[in-house]
Amino acid sequence: MVKPHATRPAGKKSPLRRPQPAKRSDTDQRSPAKPSPSKPSPAKPTLLATTVSNAEPMRIAKAMARAGLCSRREAERWIADGRVSVNGRLLKTPAVEVSGADKIIVDGRPLPTAEPARLWRYHKPKGLVTTHADPQGRPTVFDKLPPEMPRVVSIGRLDYNTEGLLLLTNDGELARHMELPATGWTRRYRARAMGRLTPADVETLKDGIEIEGVRYGPVEAVIDSVQGANMWLTIGIKEGKNREVRKILTHFGLTVNRLIRVSFGPFQLLDLGPGSVEAVKRRALAEQLGPKMAQQLGLAESGDERKARHARGKAAQRDDKDE
Repeated sequence: MVKPHATRPAGKKSPLRRPQPAKRSDTDQRSPAKPSPSKPSPAKPTLLATTVSNAEPMRIAKAMARAGLCSRREAERWIADGRVSVNGRLLKTPAVEVSGADKIIVDGRPLPTAEPARLWRYHKPKGLVTTHADPQGRPTVFDKLPPEMPRVVSIGRLDYNTEGLLLLTNDGELARHMELPATGWTRRYRARAMGRLTPADVETLKDGIEIEGVRYGPVEAVIDSVQGANMWLTIGIKEGKNREVRKILTHFGLTVNRLIRVSFGPFQLLDLGPGSVEAVKRRALAEQLGPKMAQQLGLAESGDERKARHARGKAAQRDDKDE
């Protein structure tokens, strides 16, 4: 059987690729941070991260997303449900700007203190749903995370039977940025499917395809191997529409029996074990996002931090020479 990571270059250890010129797209449905219940359920402020920066005002929905509570759209629903107040005044509209001086209360609890955005790589096993609460009672990705993890949202989703790389963040604004079509990062999958995709089909997919009234953008498809009735393919997509890979292969008469996401833009699954989670280093994340977005998310390195890093580097060089 072809291994999920068979396309990984030999000797490659880093979960990042080198920064690529931004041709950025790749959206998917965000896993809801919390369903909108008829009765508000308390948030867990001690586990949340980012909040409003003192540097510049922002819309209340954006502040809530930065705190990792929910998406901007969900924040607007929470406000309409009467769950949010600012400086003692219950909000009725999301058209309100807040700053670090404002007292923001959600479900009776204050927004937490500011912390830079963080990103984790998670190897989602098959048999988990990417949502915080499943109406059918199925186990969720968030149920299986280590207890020391802060409250996080997923960047896009992987469906119940799909496995592989799922990115998690404590910052709703970072999740939104990475999901936008303008971000343009390719999601790459390995698919095992019963049936045959021909070279002519591969050429057709390069220009995109319309299936049941839905237009899908250009698709990169590579036939890796054929094993009996099955074949292994590598599929690259940028839009990330709902069940896009499965729908495209089904359109060509294939039945997908295994689907593994191996990369999301520069972030790769590599040898991360099923169920394992690993933080992406702040500096690596900042480099991939670019200086403007890194600054906005509090990831940019300060002058003092840069000097300290240079000093550590020089000290290490001196130690090497002494040895």
